[in-house]
Amino acid sequence: MAPLLPTIHDPSALRHFDRAQLKQLADEVRSCVLDNVSRTGGHLSSNLGTVELTVALHHVFNTPHDRLVWDVGHQTYPHKILTGRRERMPSLRQIGGISGFPQRTESEYDTFGTAHSSTSISAALGMALAAKQKGEDRHAVAIIGDGAMTAGMAFEALNNAGVYDCKLLVILNDNDMSISPPVGALNRYLAQLMSGNFYAAAKNVGKSVLRAAPPLFELAKRLEQHAKGMVVPATLFEQFGFNYVGPIDGHDLDSLVPTLENLKHLHGPQFLHVVTKKGQGYKLAEADPVAYHGPSKFDPAIGLVKPATAPKLTFTQVFGHWLCDMAAQDSRLVGITPAMREGSGLVEFEQRFPERYYDVGIAEQHAVTFAAGLACEGLKPVVAIYSTFLQRAYDQMIHDVAIQNLPVVFALDRAGLVGADGATHAGAYDIAFIRCVPNMSLACPADEAECRQLLSSAFAQDHPVAVRYPRGAGAGVATLPGLDALPFGKGELRRTGRRIAIVVFGTLLYPALKAAEALDATVLNMRWVKPLDLDLLLKTVATHECVVTLEEGAVMGGAGSAVVEALQAADVQLPVLQLGLPDRFIEHGDPAKLLASIGLDAAGIEQSIRERFDASEPAGKTRPGAL
Repeated sequence: MAPLLPTIHDPSALRHFDRAQLKQLADEVRSCVLDNVSRTGGHLSSNLGTVELTVALHHVFNTPHDRLVWDVGHQTYPHKILTGRRERMPSLRQIGGISGFPQRTESEYDTFGTAHSSTSISAALGMALAAKQKGEDRHAVAIIGDGAMTAGMAFEALNNAGVYDCKLLVILNDNDMSISPPVGALNRYLAQLMSGNFYAAAKNVGKSVLRAAPPLFELAKRLEQHAKGMVVPATLFEQFGFNYVGPIDGHDLDSLVPTLENLKHLHGPQFLHVVTKKGQGYKLAEADPVAYHGPSKFDPAIGLVKPATAPKLTFTQVFGHWLCDMAAQDSRLVGITPAMREGSGLVEFEQRFPERYYDVGIAEQHAVTFAAGLACEGLKPVVAIYSTFLQRAYDQMIHDVAIQNLPVVFALDRAGLVGADGATHAGAYDIAFIRCVPNMSLACPADEAECRQLLSSAFAQDHPVAVRYPRGAGAGVATLPGLDALPFGKGELRRTGRRIAIVVFGTLLYPALKAAEALDATVLNMRWVKPLDLDLLLKTVATHECVVTLEEGAVMGGAGSAVVEALQAADVQLPVLQLGLPDRFIEHGDPAKLLASIGLDAAGIEQSIRERFDASEPAGKTRPGAL
């Protein structure tokens, strides 16, 4: 049988395929996904689970005229393969290559850029109503996972969508698994729904028998509509104004294709519930979808293999160990995660302290206000959350935590650049958006040892404190076994030099020290953005001619801006060079290469300083506009 995938240059070819060809194509797409992800790394389990659904959608709908909006987007590799990007898959998530998420600038088939969850229904509704307003005959389809359905934004969109007569189809891709195991009442509802399979089977048998007697068939149909909610609680989505259909097997093209074709011709908002399996077609991923959610390179014939030598401890692991140790010492500590148990390092904590562990689902806003409620009653909540996801709960951080000055610790993982996940997941803005909030403090550990100590410092405070740390490992500085804290709001003089003072916040300390050796510069490891160690800063700059600030965060409004403000307030007139993330979104790729590309490696730091503060510059000279 001749391969079909090499003949596919855009989805229009699929619309001429028969069912047998679609099934063959699905097998070929699945093999293509596995082959490429094993070579580049990336999201695997979720993409293997959406192959048949993707094939069916592009077969039934006239894409890109009809809009497909993928929620989160880490299940869109089959979509990319079928929409003209198959040959670019070897560049997946690499600098200059294609993104691991939908990107409007990458393809007209990527109708909406996504990477944070639960946005698809809102976006698709906007597209559907725009088409209606413009008099265009097009469909908008939102494909959302059961994990993403735990977020309030999804239900806000459902509530709004149900009142409009438009060509909107919401597909719930129910694989009983987000990234971490699903939680909450909605998951129990879906489980109950699936336990009612006998209902669907009995209904189909009854229909086939009663079709011979039309009056009885019509009576049974009416009775079914009234009994449906009692036998299987599918009325939840119908109460939002949707016509609910399902659940159906999301890997069965013989079910998917005709169902989608029927829904395409119905009026008003439609809701299709499909059941898929993460890792479908690759037994190792089916058995352990969490491990294969986002693997690095591996041999598909062997699977994931533990490295021969133990890797360096990551910041996430440092946090997880600290959390367990602190919980053992202080019974007030509770840990909270918005559906990122594995990613945030809470697996051991859940096992050891199950009664003090709270996974609230993909609900960052709720997570923060929930923490505030716990803090009101004398507990000490630690919210483990990615920097990029805290953005979704900014109002709650200000209104519910900071204004009330509650002792909540925010453990901000993935601060700075995150590499292959790109701009949507980068923790670029937390310094800028936290330091302007009264009552909030913010710490930036330079290495693993400081991370543990600064977490203890944060936990000891009676007001809200955030500790930001990057993805992966750092300099490899061994952590101490105790829970000793570093002094609150105090930095350290790390290297004494002359003329140039480099003021560093976070893990860029180590490339800064290397650059300082070549420049014979002074280096301050500030540790805290807020409060700023003014004594250390002012004492140091008093004997230097110029200042360089360094951070792996947005330059605009960041830690460097805090230093400039402090110098201005103290009437210190020195030229200042602020180095950090530039005012643009930084693409996906290897983190070290990305940092080098924007001059934040040791060589780039040295070069920027030499270009700005030439060695021949007269001592004490202040350049216009330097501050």
